[in-house]
Amino acid sequence: MASSAEVRIAMVAGEVSGDMLAARLIAGLRPQLPQARFTGIGGAHMIAQGFASQLPMDVLTVRGIFEVIPRYREIKGIQTRLAAQLLAEPPAVFVGADYPGFNLGLEEKLKAGGIPTVHFISPQIWAWRGGRIKQIRRAVSHMLCIFPFEEAIYRQAQVPATYIGHPLAEMIPLQPDQAAARLALGIAADARVVTIMPGSRMAELKFLVQPFLAAARLLAARDPSLRFVVPMAGARQRAYFAELAGTAVTELAISVVDDSHSAICAADAVLVASGTATLEVALYKKPMVIAYKVMQASWLLMRHMGYQPWIGLPNILAREFLVPELLQHAATPAALAEALWRQLNDGANRDRLVERFTAIHHSLLRNSTVESAAAVYRIIESRRT
Repeated sequence: MASSAEVRIAMVAGEVSGDMLAARLIAGLRPQLPQARFTGIGGAHMIAQGFASQLPMDVLTVRGIFEVIPRYREIKGIQTRLAAQLLAEPPAVFVGADYPGFNLGLEEKLKAGGIPTVHFISPQIWAWRGGRIKQIRRAVSHMLCIFPFEEAIYRQAQVPATYIGHPLAEMIPLQPDQAAARLALGIAADARVVTIMPGSRMAELKFLVQPFLAAARLLAARDPSLRFVVPMAGARQRAYFAELAGTAVTELAISVVDDSHSAICAADAVLVASGTATLEVALYKKPMVIAYKVMQASWLLMRHMGYQPWIGLPNILAREFLVPELLQHAATPAALAEALWRQLNDGANRDRLVERFTAIHHSLLRNSTVESAAAVYRIIESRRT
């Protein structure tokens, strides 16, 4: 058997959520492979676990079908060079951390070249683009699933899969401490707090910052005592937010913070971009309004590709509209403000959401770090024997 010093594990994450998932996987593998080398493309969370990133992660971050076109050649070039490098010096395993538009294409090349590939996490083929299962079968040696219903879908399609639970369900306490979060952020215990989350991707910020802040102005006109908190994922996002926000940060006395979980925990209600953050808000048991806006051409194409009436993860998991979703043209400042005002002020709705979100939280709880690391370790061991 080869020693762990000889094991090299390649990974790619293209955005913050994948970076966090991959970092937990690295931490889970360290006890079995203490000297293993982790290389590829990743972000700050992975780097903190000893990952060696060849490029800044945000060079890969693009959102929307048509938004990728101006950068297609650049991103495709990165994929091609990385594939050639990995095929020339094969790692023990390749792990694609989410980001399927880039990683599935890369995994397809690597698997064809004899490198085992793990995709972490499943693309939402149950929500849209179900035809992607054919590419997944070609590209993925093993799929790690974070929702309980996904494992059966992949087994039926003859793709080995393991349900590992959702990492966020472990990271977020079942009973969040709002008072502690407010103390950490310097917010009064009795304040009414709205957290605004326009996203971590630059394209999300481009389309959502201004309508979200316009909605905040309308809310502040109704209740001047409201406190607004905006978490930003990094320096680049913070700078772009400041550019788009203009004078609104000063006018609304917005607290721009680094810690998104404290910002959610401190809130009475949250205005949030569709994506993983909606699940974070649900696990913190907070009322929310979900919004989604992209380039119009992307929207015209994407709106006909979904299989379900919901886009927000809390609603998908509940199989009903637990919280409002305002999409594209419907996501006007007035509509966002009105929906969020109701979320702020409806006590019965708040109690109902706490009950439903707690049930969702329990359904997603497993030791995902141990489970994901065990699945990857088994693949590595099977190659050694």
